[in-house]
Amino acid sequence: MKILMLTPYVPYPPSSGGQVRTYNLLKYLSKNHKIYLVCLYKNEEEKKYQEKLSFYCKKIYFCKRSEKPFTLKNILKAVLSNDPFLIVRNHSKEAKNILKKLVENEQFDIIHAETFYIMPHLPKINTPIFLLEQTIEYKVYQHFVNSLPFIIKWLFYLDVLKLKKSEIFYWKNANKVGAVSENDAKIIKNHLNFISPIVIPNGAGEDLLVKKLRQKNLKKPLILFVGNFSWLQNTEAALYLIKKIYPLIKNIKNINLIIAGQNALKKLGQIKEKNIKIIDVKPNDKKTIKKLYQKANLFIAPIFGPGGTRLKILGAMASGIPIISTTTGITGLDIKENKEVLIANNPQEFSDKIKKIISDKNFYEKIRINAYNLVKEKYNWKIIAKKLEKVYYNMKYDNRN
Repeated sequence: MKILMLTPYVPYPPSSGGQVRTYNLLKYLSKNHKIYLVCLYKNEEEKKYQEKLSFYCKKIYFCKRSEKPFTLKNILKAVLSNDPFLIVRNHSKEAKNILKKLVENEQFDIIHAETFYIMPHLPKINTPIFLLEQTIEYKVYQHFVNSLPFIIKWLFYLDVLKLKKSEIFYWKNANKVGAVSENDAKIIKNHLNFISPIVIPNGAGEDLLVKKLRQKNLKKPLILFVGNFSWLQNTEAALYLIKKIYPLIKNIKNINLIIAGQNALKKLGQIKEKNIKIIDVKPNDKKTIKKLYQKANLFIAPIFGPGGTRLKILGAMASGIPIISTTTGITGLDIKENKEVLIANNPQEFSDKIKKIISDKNFYEKIRINAYNLVKEKYNWKIIAKKLEKVYYNMKYDNRN
């Protein structure tokens, strides 16, 4: 098939969740299909990744969008228009022009849009559109607004309402809507009960999947949390881990905590506690992340904010380290408590479960083996791409009839 793929980011390097997702889908879909990629970029440096993506794409079109989101122009346009800030900040005149020419001159079987806020660039067209929502954006933004001081919170509520309205509008206008989890699919279905979203889950980054599980030294417990700290949920989780969980476990002999990721130092600052280390990781530095996952023997994810499925958790499962997370943190993943994961929702529960798993070698091995096997069987990009292919073929057939 001939597929037109639209993304609001350059899908390389595979560092953020969206980049990991698109890059791996491109890699497998390109084996059987011709893919034309239209992606938005913020700065010229991102164009250097064209060579990496050209292995999987017949043609690539880089389209400029605003480098900095909070410009006066973007803010005023969002305030004075019906569009939410998320659509305004991702607007690209270049993308609109290129897509208009592309759909006029090329015959595509499927248009695949990753995220609803890339869809305003599309002209009216008869080609079937598959819209994949990586998260329910208005829920994520609502969580952010709720974290703001009361005195300014009300200023953002209108934008939350506009975002929700736009998101639902584009769900209606797609031929098929996908979600990354059953939970997100239910939210979409609750808003529009006449559509049936299909779940195309996230997978584990293949560079993190170990060939075999190595022995871990539980007498020197190393706890890891990884994330992009531009996301509020990750910053909240890291601070919760440092301020509320660590004081309850700091007396465990030889324990150390590493928090790593993009913008880590900027958002968290230096920590005086000698057994806590904050590591800044550049977007294309996959080697450091891989080493940290392999070095750690426990992954703690005290995530309380909504949004998609957590690739960081899938990465830990693929790396063979047990996870302790909140109920929210594992939402959307087909994992069960005391089988592939431990669940904790307050500091004391985290403390108790950390102490339990590092003191019980058999339990530790059971959890990580089950999680590792599940990643290979279900959260495998090759399997996920095949599921997506079936969606494409069904849409193509329905469109012909």
